[in-house]
Amino acid sequence: MDNSRPQVFTGNANPALAQEIADYVGIPLGQATVTSFPNGETFVKINENIRGRDIYIVQPTAPPTNQNLMELLIMIDAARRASARRITAVMPFYGYARQDRKDQPRVPITAKLVANLLVASGATRILCMDLHAQQIQGFFDIPVDHLYAAPVLYRYLSSLKLENLVVVSPDVGGMKMASAYSQLLHTGLAIVAKRRTSPSSVESQYLVGDVAGKDVLMVDDLTETAGTLTAAAKLIKEHGARRVLAAVSHCLLTDVGIKRLQDSVIDELVTTNSTVVRPIPGFKLTVLSVASLLGEAIKRISGGESVSSLFEINGKGNKDQVG
Repeated sequence: MDNSRPQVFTGNANPALAQEIADYVGIPLGQATVTSFPNGETFVKINENIRGRDIYIVQPTAPPTNQNLMELLIMIDAARRASARRITAVMPFYGYARQDRKDQPRVPITAKLVANLLVASGATRILCMDLHAQQIQGFFDIPVDHLYAAPVLYRYLSSLKLENLVVVSPDVGGMKMASAYSQLLHTGLAIVAKRRTSPSSVESQYLVGDVAGKDVLMVDDLTETAGTLTAAAKLIKEHGARRVLAAVSHCLLTDVGIKRLQDSVIDELVTTNSTVVRPIPGFKLTVLSVASLLGEAIKRISGGESVSSLFEINGKGNKDQVG
């Protein structure tokens, strides 16, 4: 047995992505049983020898968030007790990332709690993509490799050969990401200011920038209820935009989000398979694979090589811009 080769395992959160990653790395997907007892407790058994091996567990903590998080923690614990040499939690989507600070009295910092749980269970490294808040990397005292979906999204967007394009941030918080895409695509930049009326409802207020007669690309890190995207798209259309596209790294659509997109003026939503993406009948949804991005990172981590070139787009480093 070659102990220098990595082994990739998966829970039930996104097994299709894990299989793609294993195929890219050139290894068979590791065999593990991950099921639930009748009372809801999770049972894990790793069905092959991993003693002294370099283990990668692919498990985005997307909805059902708590179930997928517990599967990941228990798989890490099982690998640790099976004497794995190194255990990397591969989390294309990091659940609870929006609870990264105390923004009101008597609330937890759950993103930090999740970090503590991962380390306590036995993870020795974290591989993640497009964290909602970059400071989450500082919640860990173990190495964190933070990748970005921008190179994957950029390649597809460039292939569309959009002309007279403007990149728009659908809210103030996404201005840095929008600015990075604007520079990459050599376009103008605009921003929509919004007011959130509830956790699932958004009222867009005003637009800063010129979109009249232009194609518009809205960029954001994730969407669930699609309130921010659809409200911003409506306002952009009212200001004379010719076509409206949206690109998000993580797509965790609820029933409300699907209905909003179907009823919206958005012409196409581009996202990645960081999570399992629900289809949207009657709406153009493009899902791009990040398996090669994550697989290449695994190959380089396992081989002790640098992953910094994975941040490059068109030969230019964008690590500080696209997060």
